[in-house]
Amino acid sequence: MNPLVFFDYAGVAVFAATGALAASRKQLDILGFIFLAAATGIGGGTLRDLVLGVPVFWTVNQDYILVCAAVAVIVYFTAHRLESRYKLLLWLDAVGLAAYCVYGAYKGLVVTGSATVAVVTGVMTATFGGILRDLLAAEPSVLLRPEIYVTAALVGAATFTALAVFGVAMPLAAGVGALSALAVRGGAIRFGWTIPTYRSRPGRKPEDVL
Repeated sequence: MNPLVFFDYAGVAVFAATGALAASRKQLDILGFIFLAAATGIGGGTLRDLVLGVPVFWTVNQDYILVCAAVAVIVYFTAHRLESRYKLLLWLDAVGLAAYCVYGAYKGLVVTGSATVAVVTGVMTATFGGILRDLLAAEPSVLLRPEIYVTAALVGAATFTALAVFGVAMPLAAGVGALSALAVRGGAIRFGWTIPTYRSRPGRKPEDVL
């Protein structure tokens, strides 16, 4: 299998697993598992393809939907064996983010030839599924957690794109990009890495503004 295609399927499968784990935390039925798994697994790629103006990937190849459904069923029967489902969800999400930021950047680069667009589609592909999952499951959004999240996808997508633009072999560029994203996100989960946040100053009085 082409390494980039592997990253695509891996991203879908791992994100689908995080969606199913979120369903297990909410004690949903099997259809709820499948719905959350599919929404999470294909959400980022769907937005990416709509932005790029290309056929949405799972309408062309229905295997992606079957992968999401199969993962959901597996998690439905095994989630109860996991002691800390939320911790596992975070780490699986990190793996999915690492795989999907690379594939999203690759597809953006192939379709447009633009390194800038590639980085944007990489970040978009890697983060939107997790955001959608948390929204649907009424979980605290990964975007609102203090640890680094979007930045990890940015690092992975930018690393892959830079290596690809400079002629590095695609399998090597993909591997280095994914590992860099996983290292940043894993460090954020394990050590609580953050970047400086906005600190507001007291607002001015209305009469001073007018």
